[in-house]
Amino acid sequence: MNTELKDTKDFLQNISDSIHYWVRENLPDSWVLFWQIVLKLLFLFLVIFLVSFLVKMLVNGVFRVFFYKDKYPVLKSVYQSRITNSFANLIALLFGSYALFSIFYRHPKSFTFLERMIGLIIVFVVAGMLYRGLAAFRNYYIIMKNHYRIIALNAVSQTVRIFGIFISAVVAVCVIFGISGSAIVGSLGAITAVLVLIFRDMILGFVTGMHVATSKNLKVGDWIGIPKYNLEGNILDLNLLTTKIQNFDKTISTIPTYDLLTTEIKNLQVMTESNTRRIKRSIIFNIKSFKFLDRENLDKLAKINLITDYIETKRDELIKSRTTMPNPELLINGRQLTNIGVFREYVFNYLKNNESIDQQGTIIVRQLENTPQGMPLEIYCFTNSSVWANYEDILADIFDHLLVASKEFDLEVMQFSKI
Repeated sequence: MNTELKDTKDFLQNISDSIHYWVRENLPDSWVLFWQIVLKLLFLFLVIFLVSFLVKMLVNGVFRVFFYKDKYPVLKSVYQSRITNSFANLIALLFGSYALFSIFYRHPKSFTFLERMIGLIIVFVVAGMLYRGLAAFRNYYIIMKNHYRIIALNAVSQTVRIFGIFISAVVAVCVIFGISGSAIVGSLGAITAVLVLIFRDMILGFVTGMHVATSKNLKVGDWIGIPKYNLEGNILDLNLLTTKIQNFDKTISTIPTYDLLTTEIKNLQVMTESNTRRIKRSIIFNIKSFKFLDRENLDKLAKINLITDYIETKRDELIKSRTTMPNPELLINGRQLTNIGVFREYVFNYLKNNESIDQQGTIIVRQLENTPQGMPLEIYCFTNSSVWANYEDILADIFDHLLVASKEFDLEVMQFSKI
C-alpha cells in the first residue's frame, strides 16, 4: 500500500514539475508564478473530478444492479437519495487534500490556503451527505408505506437541516479562519434565549411531528376536520412548520403544525376505511301537534306495514290494561300511544329496513331536550357508503321520506336543522 501511495505521489509531482517548467519557459517572468499556481490548481481540481467520477461509476454501478429489485429496499432508497454521489465526492476531496502536497510542493506557502479551501468544501459535502441520509430514510419508509414514520422524519429532517446549516456555518468559519470551534460555541450561551425565541415554531413543530408519529393519530392523506378553523379535507403535506389541507372545494388551507397538538382535530379517515359515515340530524316538531291516538287513529296507522305488528301488539296490551280501569273512555287514563311515539317507532323500523343504512352500526331515534322552536327528534345512524355524493343522496332520501311521512301521523314540522 505504501508503495502505491509513493508511486502516486511521484506521479503527481512529475506532472506538477512539467507544468512548473513549461510555464517558466514559455511565459514572461512577471506572469510565471500566477500561471503556475492557476494551472496547478486546475490540475488539482481535475484530479479530484476524475477520482469522484471513477468512484461514482463504481459505487453507482453496484447499487444500480439492485435498484429494480423490491427485495432490497435499503439499497434502493440509498441509491435514490444519491448518498453514493456524496460519498464519491468525499473520497475525491480526501484524495485531493493528500494530492495537494505533491502538486504544490514547490509552493509551500499555499498549503494553508488550499487545505482550508478543501476543508471548507468537505464541510459542505458532509452536510449534504447527512441530509441525503435523512432522504434515504424517507425513501425507505415510502417504499415500505410506513406513513407515520414519514411524518416523524419530516419533522426530524427539517429540524436537522436547520440546525445542520447552523453547525455547518460554525464549522466553516472555524475552517476558514483556523480558529477553535469551542470559542464560537461558548459564546452562544449569552444568546440562548434569543435562539429559543427565534426557533420557537420549529421546536413546537418538531415536538408535534414526533407526537403525531408515535401516537399514529394522523398521516398524510387522512380526512380530517378542524372545528377551530372550520376546515374539513385531506392532509396534503405535514412538515415541520406548516400543514397543508386540501378542502373539498379544492382550495388549499395551511395551518401551523403545532396546532395539531393544541387544537381539536377530528380524524374522519376511519369512516373511509370502514366505508361508513355518520348521520346525526334532527327534525323539530311542534309540540302542539302531539296527541293521544284513539281507536280510529290506530286503525288507520295499523295499515302502515312497518308498524303494523307494533301497533297490534301495543293495542292488545292497552285493551287488557284498561278492562279493569275506572273511566276507560278517557284517553288520559292509563297507558296510551301518542302520534310522536308511534312515529318514532316508524322511523326506527324504516332505518332498520333501509338497505343504505349500516345495520351493524348504531341506530338510534331519540327525543332531545325541548327548545323554543319545538321538540327535536334526532336520527343517529351510519350509511353504508362513505363517498360524499352517495352519502348526501342517502341523507336526502331519508329525510325527504320522513318529512312527508310525518304528515300521516298528524305531526307538524317546525324546523329541520343540523344539530
